[in-house]
Amino acid sequence: MFEYFPGNYVWNLAVVATLHNGGAIAEIDEACRPISEAATQGADAGTKEFFESWSAVADRLIGLAEEDEAAGRAFSAGEKYRRAALYLINADRMQSVHAPDRRAHYERAIALQHKALQLAGDPVEVVEVPYAGASLPAYLYRAPSANGTPPPVLVVWNGFDSFKEQLLGSGLAQELARRGVSTLFVDQPGTGGALRLHGLHAVPETESYGTACYEYLAARDDVDPSKIGILGVSLGGYYAPRAAAFEDRFALVVAWGANHDWGEVQRRRLQREGENPVPHYWEHALWVWGQTSMEDFQKTWDRINLNGVVERIRVPFLVVHGVHDRQIPVEYAHRSYEQAVNSPKRELKVFTEREGGVEHCNLDDPMNATRFVADWVAETFGSPVA
Repeated sequence: MFEYFPGNYVWNLAVVATLHNGGAIAEIDEACRPISEAATQGADAGTKEFFESWSAVADRLIGLAEEDEAAGRAFSAGEKYRRAALYLINADRMQSVHAPDRRAHYERAIALQHKALQLAGDPVEVVEVPYAGASLPAYLYRAPSANGTPPPVLVVWNGFDSFKEQLLGSGLAQELARRGVSTLFVDQPGTGGALRLHGLHAVPETESYGTACYEYLAARDDVDPSKIGILGVSLGGYYAPRAAAFEDRFALVVAWGANHDWGEVQRRRLQREGENPVPHYWEHALWVWGQTSMEDFQKTWDRINLNGVVERIRVPFLVVHGVHDRQIPVEYAHRSYEQAVNSPKRELKVFTEREGGVEHCNLDDPMNATRFVADWVAETFGSPVA
């Protein structure tokens, strides 16, 4: 993995994720260079400097975008606003849950993202999925219709600490659209706007909001309800298979990062084994799951696993993993695959050095993995991949 900050896995993960989600390398260097010394102090230290440096780059881009907009150059303005939003989201992601004005910073980033979509004319609809008396913020990236028939749709869920805006910029939507598949990127409970704006915390029973996503799409006249699949990234590698196991109307499921037993991973982390994805990890975990103490949180751990669950999956199931994933052991990918005995089409793809993408969710080199996933989804839906 590209390591801008030698020895600081958490900050390096943030850098490579931003690079591969639409960031520009010169701008990322501009954000990182002033904080290289702060990175040597550890993942939890220096996050205020991280926020300020990345925000400064975003502010510069916003000024340039405003000049483009005033000159009537909507496409150029939209692209700059999009990158600014991405950098602000990355800066927010790294902060403590107690950081001041955190919601305001998040809302600013989302407003910039929406403005970027409008100016750039992207085929993206900003939607809300009704759920639990509130809603799940989402983006529907529409694929062109073939012969007037509604295209298949893939629901995409975040991981433990990611945002739908990051996944929207990953290239997956564009690759799927080329293959005739639309994508619904959702901030599910515990992530993004669902957590920050609506106070919706993660729950082990992910089929509750899986059903909400399915029924939202099935009620639209531009969606084929028989061709709605679901994919989860990172901790979504638990969320999505769990949902597909109990919401049998999903047509396929992908675990991109096989989080087969997340509770076991937490026990290892508590013993200081493995790598954390964000600074201030445990306070972030309590926030995500709506827990007030580590004692209560530990009671939830054992419910967050797929043992006895993936056996219920009766649709095509793809498991994707990096062979040297430092967060989620590759053994879990084999476990999810081996237990999915009732899937009519199960496949395990572990990326090695030959293909690239050996780290967590292939973030170190995701290009081949992204296209592999897009091909598998399109082929399984019966869409062309040529």
